Amino acid sequence: MAGIGAIAVLLLNLFTGGDFSGLLGGGGVPGVSGGEGSEIASCETGADANRNDECRLAAGSLVLDQYWAEQVEGYRQPQLIIVDQSTSSACGTASNATGPFYCPPEETVYIDPTFFGLLRERFGASAGELAQLYVLAHEYGHHVQNITGITQQNPDNGTGPDSNGVRIELQADCFAGAWVAAMTDYVDENGVPFLLEPTGTQVTDALNAAATVGDDHIQQEAGAPVNPESWTHGSSEQRQRWFAAGYQGGVGACDTFAVSGSEL
Repeated sequence: MAGIGAIAVLLLNLFTGGDFSGLLGGGGVPGVSGGEGSEIASCETGADANRNDECRLAAGSLVLDQYWAEQVEGYRQPQLIIVDQSTSSACGTASNATGPFYCPPEETVYIDPTFFGLLRERFGASAGELAQLYVLAHEYGHHVQNITGITQQNPDNGTGPDSNGVRIELQADCFAGAWVAAMTDYVDENGVPFLLEPTGTQVTDALNAAATVGDDHIQQEAGAPVNPESWTHGSSEQRQRWFAAGYQGGVGACDTFAVSGSEL
C-alpha cells in the first residue's frame, strides 16, 4: 500500500474564482466518485473547492491530470475514490485509519477526507488546503510511477534508508513539489488561474510541517529509538529536501534512483 506524504500549511482560499465547469462537461467530476451524501456532483467553481474538502480534492485532481498529461506521453488519469468511512479495494480496506493510498492494480487513489482531522490531532498539522492537495499530489505521483514503469523497474527490496521503497516515496514527494510549483499555470476558459500561488512563507511553513511525517520523527514520537533500517518513507530531512527539489527544479529533478544512498 502506498503511503502518504503530508505537508501541512494553513492557506485560506487556495482556489481562485476559476470556473471548473468547462472541464467537467456536466454530471460531476470525471474519474471521481464519492460515498453516500457526496457533494461532488455540485462541484463547479473555486468557491466550491474552498468550501468543501471533497470539491477541493476533486478540483485538485483535474489540475493534476492537466499537469501530468503534459509531462507523460500517453498519460491516463487515475480513478479518485472519496471514501466515506471505509471501503474495500484490491489493496485492502481504505479508511481514515489507513490514510490515503494509491492502489496500482486498480490505478485508483483512495482518500477519506476525515483523515485530515487525524493529521491535526495526531501530528499537530494544520492540514489546510495546500496540505490536502499535497497529499493528493503525492498519491498521483505513485500513479505516474506505476504507469511509466518506475514502480515495476524498482521492486520492493525491504526497508531501510536507501531502499527502493524509500526512493519511491521520496520521488512521489518530489513529483508533488513539482506540481505545486506549476499549479498556477492552469486557467479556466476566461484565463483565470484555478489556484493561487503559495507565498514563500507558506511554502516554508509547509516544509517545516513535512518534518512531522518523517520516519525518524514518527519513531521519536512513539518513544522508540530512531532505526533507519526500518524506514519505509524517508526521514524528515529527506522528505523536505525532495519536495523542495521538485518545487525548485521540476520533474527533471526527481530521479531518486540516480543518486547514491549518501545523496538520498
